[in-house]
Amino acid sequence: METLKIRLETLCVFRELLKDAVISSLLKYLEVPTNSAYAEFVAALYKANGGNISEHIREICENSENVYVKTAGKGEKSPDHLFAALSEELKTLQEVADLTAEKLREPLDYTGFLPQFVTSEISLSDIYLHRAENIGKFGYGIYAKNKMFYVDAQGAIAPVRNPDKTQLSQLIDYERERQVIIDNTRALLEGKPAANILLTGDAGTGKSSTVKAVANALWEEGLRIVEVRKDQLRAIPELLDELSSNPLKFVVFIDDLSFLKDDDNFNALKAVLEGSVTAKSGNVVIYATSNRRHIIKEKFSDREGDDIHRDDTVQELVSLSERFGIHLHFSKPNKDTFLHIVRYLAQENNIEMDTAELEMLAERYALERGGRSARLARQFIDGLLSRS
Repeated sequence: METLKIRLETLCVFRELLKDAVISSLLKYLEVPTNSAYAEFVAALYKANGGNISEHIREICENSENVYVKTAGKGEKSPDHLFAALSEELKTLQEVADLTAEKLREPLDYTGFLPQFVTSEISLSDIYLHRAENIGKFGYGIYAKNKMFYVDAQGAIAPVRNPDKTQLSQLIDYERERQVIIDNTRALLEGKPAANILLTGDAGTGKSSTVKAVANALWEEGLRIVEVRKDQLRAIPELLDELSSNPLKFVVFIDDLSFLKDDDNFNALKAVLEGSVTAKSGNVVIYATSNRRHIIKEKFSDREGDDIHRDDTVQELVSLSERFGIHLHFSKPNKDTFLHIVRYLAQENNIEMDTAELEMLAERYALERGGRSARLARQFIDGLLSRS
């Protein structure tokens, strides 16, 4: 146990793991083995994952943002001395992962009850080196286990704790539009030229759900999504600089995009889309949705003002959408499409109702709310489920 303590204290590549609550409490126990110190260690492990020491060690190693994995992420070969240090430290961490409650309690004289924890059989070195060799799919740090991210108030990228779980199989119709997005995203993952995409159309037609469903479908292939609010657009260049050195591929997602004529964010996004920044970021594309075809909220004064070059001004406003390489429009579903969505959702949710009655109620529901959409179809089905 004393040797394990020394080996843990001399971690170098994985030194950040010493700050982990489970590891730090283990070190305290190894220094002075007491019943209380043991219980504190197990409590930290319970809090971390319910009490599996092996899985906890695996997870913190996979999430470690250390010098070795960053070097691998850049496609560079690590020097021999760094790889030698990594190999030895993985052996040390494997020893921790193999610890059993009985082994850890050996220094204690106490024969009463002490809490248990479990150990799984894992090969830490094989797992870690496999992930490092395939870093473009697995990532590291916060990107190792999270699919979706947002930009917080301080401008930092943070994981979404409860991400949207929409799957492609749950989306009905708009197959052509979805396939264009899937094909473009796969091109990004394969290192081929990929375009920025603008998705326009009526509210509730599934634009945002489509982007997030594609992210869910392809995240195991190395795709992550970072959502940026409209008022954060000026931070995109800095965001791209940060992401460009990451081995993963990213969709920067801007939802419900629209501008007024004099909006400063307009010029910020325009500069990015013109390629002055994105040319440096071959692993990032921008997907944006808007309920307005031309993004800009035009006023008649924009057309009839005293600007000598007013035609050029109007053209500049409406042409922002043209700076996206791909423009897809999600039209409001007609009656047949809307009812098709309703029938599909009803079947998926095991709703047994006469088809004619189902369609009549769905149409009435849509007309009372001013029109048809995929979102309304889902809300209608949810309403039926809540009453069943």
